[in-house]
Amino acid sequence: QVQLVESGGGLVQAGGSLRLSCAASGSIFSISAMGWYRQVPGKQRELVATIGRGDTTNYRDSVKGRFTISRDNAKTMVYLQMNSLKPEDTAIYYCNLQPVLGENYWGRGTQVTVSS
Repeated sequence: QVQLVESGGGLVQAGGSLRLSCAASGSIFSISAMGWYRQVPGKQRELVATIGRGDTTNYRDSVKGRFTISRDNAKTMVYLQMNSLKPEDTAIYYCNLQPVLGENYWGRGTQVTVSS
């Protein structure tokens, strides 16, 4: 089993910054990618950013240039630095771990609220 615990969410004014962290623990073997997704009520969960093997990154268009995903050398922590936040970034942010084999794992989420 793998556990993912997010932290760092909160309330911030538009234009501000937040840094999300995700700690992975448990039976972690070969990881294909880790990432961040977000969801607002009534809408589907959407990809925000992922970081894969070789530290290749992928971002949704609306966050490019504002968000940066990174991870530690042990690859058990993944971070999302969010700058120039906009009200439309308001959502619950979920950490995701995609193993090479097997099911994806999800954290319980952390709320990010950006006020205008």
